[in-house]
Amino acid sequence: MRAIERRLVVDGLVFCYDTGKTNDGLPPSEGAFLACSFWLVDNLILQRRVREARAMFERLLALRNDVGLLAEEYDPRTRLQVGNFPQAFSHVALVNTALRLAQALREASAAVPKEATSA
Repeated sequence: MRAIERRLVVDGLVFCYDTGKTNDGLPPSEGAFLACSFWLVDNLILQRRVREARAMFERLLALRNDVGLLAEEYDPRTRLQVGNFPQAFSHVALVNTALRLAQALREASAAVPKEATSA
């Protein structure tokens, strides 16, 4: 992973850009963009890194509030959801990723020989 990518992905959370190095007129406090984080899971699925994708997906699910809603962003420093709340874009990404992951898990399960699962 290139140096810039390491700074923009923190513990599986994807930041749109480095707010400390970009003068966008806003204070440097941008959170991780949750839809992009789900898209990262989608890419892991496409690379057949299903175990890693599932772990990251479960990490993202753990960020939901007590009724299962997500904001636009998540701040890992404060452990708070930030930005627009609730954010439909985050939920659409969650549902799409859940469907892709479920399909990948079904395919992985079907690929395991019967004798390996009957022991």
